[in-house]
Amino acid sequence: MKSADLLADAFGRVREAVHEAAGGLTTDELAVRLDDGANSVAWLVWHLTRVQDDHISEVAGTEQAWTTGGWYERFGLPFPPEATGYGHRGRDVAEVLAPADLLIGYHDAVHERTDDYVRGLRNADLDQVVDEAWTPPVTLGVRLISVIEDDLQHAGQAAFVRGAIRRR
Repeated sequence: MKSADLLADAFGRVREAVHEAAGGLTTDELAVRLDDGANSVAWLVWHLTRVQDDHISEVAGTEQAWTTGGWYERFGLPFPPEATGYGHRGRDVAEVLAPADLLIGYHDAVHERTDDYVRGLRNADLDQVVDEAWTPPVTLGVRLISVIEDDLQHAGQAAFVRGAIRRR
C-alpha cells in the first residue's frame, strides 16, 4: 500500500465520521450547545471542514472550495471568507446555523478535492517542506497528518454532542 492510499483512507474515515455525526439531525439539533462555552455539531463540522479546505488548498496551490464553490454564500455566515473558526468564542459558535445537507455537502466537496490531491502524491512528496515558520519546519506529510488528527478529534466531539442530544 502506498502512502497516498493510507492518506486517502484516513480522509475517508473523516468523511464517514462527519456523515455519522451530522446526518439526520435537524438544524435545531445541530445548533445545540451543551453549555454556553461548548461547541455545537454544526460549528464543529463547519470548522473541521474549513480547516481541511484551507490547509489542503494551501499545499495543493488551489483556491478553496469555500469561495470558489459558492459555499461561503450558501452558508451566509457573518464571518469574513477567510475565517476557519480559529479563535471563535461562544457568540461566534452560536452564529453557525446550517442544515445537515449543507454541512455534509460542503464537507463532501472538500473531501473530493482532498481525495484527488492526496491520491496524486508520491512518497517523496511527503518530505517537501511546506511551512518554515515552525522548528523543525513542517513537511507535507506532517501537515496532512495534522489535518487528519484535528479533523478526527472534532468529528469525535461532534459525535459526543450528537449522542448527548439524542439521549435527551
